[in-house]
Amino acid sequence: MTWHHTIPVTTIFNLSTAIPLFPCFTRCRCRRRPPMALISSPRPTLTSLSIPPTIESSTTAIAAVRFPKPRRIPATIQAVAASSSDIAAEFEEGRLERPAWTGETPLSRLVGALISFKPFYSVLKLGARQVLISTAEKTNIPWREMTKEVLESEVYQELESVKNPSVIYPDYYLNPFHAYDEGNLSWLAAAEAEAATMSMVRRAIPDASSLHEANEIVRGNWLRTIDQHHQRYSGNSTIRDILDVGCSVGVSTRFLADKFPSAQVTGLDLSPYFLAVAQFKEKNGAARSKPISWIHANGEGTGLPSQSFDLVSISYVIHECPARATVNLVREAFRLLRPGGTIAITDNSPKSKILQNLSPVLFTLMKSTEPFLDEYYLLDLEGSMREAGFTNVRTVLTDPRHRTVTGTVPC
Repeated sequence: MTWHHTIPVTTIFNLSTAIPLFPCFTRCRCRRRPPMALISSPRPTLTSLSIPPTIESSTTAIAAVRFPKPRRIPATIQAVAASSSDIAAEFEEGRLERPAWTGETPLSRLVGALISFKPFYSVLKLGARQVLISTAEKTNIPWREMTKEVLESEVYQELESVKNPSVIYPDYYLNPFHAYDEGNLSWLAAAEAEAATMSMVRRAIPDASSLHEANEIVRGNWLRTIDQHHQRYSGNSTIRDILDVGCSVGVSTRFLADKFPSAQVTGLDLSPYFLAVAQFKEKNGAARSKPISWIHANGEGTGLPSQSFDLVSISYVIHECPARATVNLVREAFRLLRPGGTIAITDNSPKSKILQNLSPVLFTLMKSTEPFLDEYYLLDLEGSMREAGFTNVRTVLTDPRHRTVTGTVPC
């Protein structure tokens, strides 16, 4: 179904029946030095993980609400998908090119006006964050337990070794983001990132019996699409070096390292707090024959040598970026890739039927914490990739909510 533009304001204000839909916590790259207060972010107290009574009192009603559910797709079917077209055929696209609640539509402008009203925005921000924690834990993701484990660990010792003091940030990166007042530059955001990513995967496949089964579909199809594209268009070049741009706390980076064990994998992110958690988790995990490297840098201008990678992956990042930053990320990826190299961008699919059919409450909550969603959905990503020089640009709906767009540097 599609939403008409005459939606009562009371419908959107009815937060007691809402479940937020956060795409992810990975990061886009930026350009302005933050205030010292952000660079030296204090350790958060565990009381910040508690749910205020005014929010918790509405979780009973919230629990009764269900996300729109896609057709059941067993992991065994996904695991044997022979091609990208087979993967895409498993999921249903909507009738529109993009959701009606994005862009310059009357509905989008109404939502923007509501979000700009500060008292309403404050309620949205607090409610969305706390409900996200509760709904994650209802799917057996121990959000608060995982967060506490990170915050009470020795992760703080990793910060100085990963932080690049010459990195600068743009204004938009310093704004509140994902309901964190300090945006991505905080220990709390870094400590909660992995649980949030797990929650995103479970929301994408709500009928999965476990997180493992959901990952088999979401991550499995993503990795297979990358591998199939590279095998078909790379001119038989081997994937020896991989760059994961916007790696956050290293979840996608570790999946890439597991998929391509002979490759040297590098995770790059703008938040030193996220990288500190990534490095800490990797140090305390199983040893690899080729350890992952972590770089604190701007993905729009990494400073890394040209033609030094065979695969550049950007996962769940560009919906958090202004269009100009996305274009710069794509251009930088083209510079970094060797001839025959592959770019793979994974993010929300504008054509996802589930995203197009979100209720007014859901998309209002989502847009309240994702300030660049309109720019993301309006950007011609495939066209931007072709303009940067990529060929064989292909888009695959790799799960009910997300697309993977791949391209090749000409040999």
